[in-house]
Amino acid sequence: MPKIKASTVAEHRAQQREALIGAAIDILVNEGATAVTPAAVGARAGLARSSVYQYFDSSAALLATITEEAFRRSDEALARALATANGPLERVEAFFRESLRLGAEGAHRPAAALVNAGLPPSCQQRLMELHLEQVEPFRAAVRELGAPEPALTADLIAGMLHTALAAVDNGAPLDTVTERALALVRRCLTPAGSTAHPSRPGH
Repeated sequence: MPKIKASTVAEHRAQQREALIGAAIDILVNEGATAVTPAAVGARAGLARSSVYQYFDSSAALLATITEEAFRRSDEALARALATANGPLERVEAFFRESLRLGAEGAHRPAAALVNAGLPPSCQQRLMELHLEQVEPFRAAVRELGAPEPALTADLIAGMLHTALAAVDNGAPLDTVTERALALVRRCLTPAGSTAHPSRPGH
């Protein structure tokens, strides 16, 4: 790993912490949660174990931080994508499109690894809270479209997203998967699909 360069102590510490988090996520995804230890993370980041303890005092602390980081970067990217969408259907499409783009980059793998990591109950609860927070803008858009049984409709459409992500993971072209998935979503959420009735002016 390249030597960290910073103009201030605070910047240096921030860069070291970021390097440690990146190393911890890499170990989690490729080797599993039990491999995420201060010693292993320090070695992967090119830092002494004593340096790791300045930021994380245990493996549990590392996993708790990864739990937050597994969603923060994706949340920021999704928020940017949704900010340019006009109306609820465009927000659903933007959520799908950006989720699949992030999936092609492997952004979902840390969270997926954590789900099967046997985390302590508090971390499992936080993982669920973060997931629900991330998908709420999508679910809100489905409700706004007036879909019947909106919670069930959102769950079913989310299943399409998981299937599309798996296809991308298995090597299917991102553009092809994205367009096919969005075509199905539109059929489910527009009057032509007889599944939802977007609001009309005055209604």
